[in-house]
Amino acid sequence: MRVSPARLWREKIYHYRLVATMCKKCGKKYFPPKVVCPLCGSKGLEKVKLPERGKVITYTVLHVVPRGFRENAPLIIAIIELEDGTKVLAPLTDVKPSEVSIGMPVEATLRKVFDEAEKGLIAYAVKFRPIL
Repeated sequence: MRVSPARLWREKIYHYRLVATMCKKCGKKYFPPKVVCPLCGSKGLEKVKLPERGKVITYTVLHVVPRGFRENAPLIIAIIELEDGTKVLAPLTDVKPSEVSIGMPVEATLRKVFDEAEKGLIAYAVKFRPIL
C-alpha cells in the first residue's frame, strides 16, 4: 500500500480523532467531513468532535482482504451509531467475528493500520472495540 507521509500528516486529524463537520446554516452533521453542505450548499461548516461511544448497527466479516492488511484478516467492518445518532463506518478490533453482535456497545480506540517498514511510515486510525 502506497501512502505519502505528507498526505498522512495533512489528514491526521481525521484518522486520529472522530471529527465531523457541522453546517452552521442548517445544523446537519457530516462524517466523513465535507467542505460544502450537500443539503443547503453553505460553505460555513465547522469541525465538531463526535462521541467516542456507540453501538454496532450492522457488520460484515471480510476474509479476503487487500494486500497490506492480510495479517489482520479476517477484518470486521461495522456501521456504528454513536451516542449522538451519527453513523460511522469503521473496523472493529479486540474481538473475534463470532463474538460480534448487533447492538453491541463499542468505544473508539487508536490502532495501527499498517506500516511500510522500508520507509519507516506507520499509519494509525480510529477503530472500535467492545466495551467490557
